[in-house]
Amino acid sequence: MANAGLAPLIAIVGADGSGKSTLAADLLETLRADGRRVELCYLGLGTGDLGNRIKAWPLIGPLLERTLTRKADQARDREAKIPGLATALVIARLSRIRARRFRRVLALRRAGVTVLTDRYPQTEVPALFEGPGLSAARAEGRAIRRLAARERALYEWMASYVPDLVIRLNVDVDTALRRKPDHARALIERKIAVVPKLAFNGAPIVDLDATRPYAQVKAAALAAARGALPDLD
Repeated sequence: MANAGLAPLIAIVGADGSGKSTLAADLLETLRADGRRVELCYLGLGTGDLGNRIKAWPLIGPLLERTLTRKADQARDREAKIPGLATALVIARLSRIRARRFRRVLALRRAGVTVLTDRYPQTEVPALFEGPGLSAARAEGRAIRRLAARERALYEWMASYVPDLVIRLNVDVDTALRRKPDHARALIERKIAVVPKLAFNGAPIVDLDATRPYAQVKAAALAAARGALPDLD
């Protein structure tokens, strides 16, 4: 079993605007106050923030950001093909960055440190929710197919480490957009529709309604996290 000999891992997942980062930071603070050795690791890539920074560049920024967004959308489209080797190389590079962060997670767990993660890699839904970016659109050409196969294997390796608990934050589109007004509605809708389908290789999952008052969400998440962790000595 991949998790044998590792300290516990609790993953916090949900669509943009569900409150993952806020909840992760608060759980970290509270579990540390309990006297536990806990670290928080971000397993996303921050590409949305990067796109906003590019858009702010003078003159070329908005055009470049639109071009990158169009290519990213095409790579997520099962009816399309991956838009060229350059795009495939960028996506593969981002996946290697995620794998490097995941190796740090494993190192912490091997050292006996409980890990909270903001997001978690999976193979069920490609190109969304930390899934393999080259497994949705068609991979045409030997070089791109090779990159896609290697990336898929990388995600299968990461996903083989099943979280001890997944805290899944569910949110509606309007709430998510109030919290993330710079995000595209269509993509938010697609992500929200996908959230309930993620199983993370059979990991225990606690579903929370992230539209409820935050104090209630935090209390329920903390109770679930404490219940999933071993008793303190």
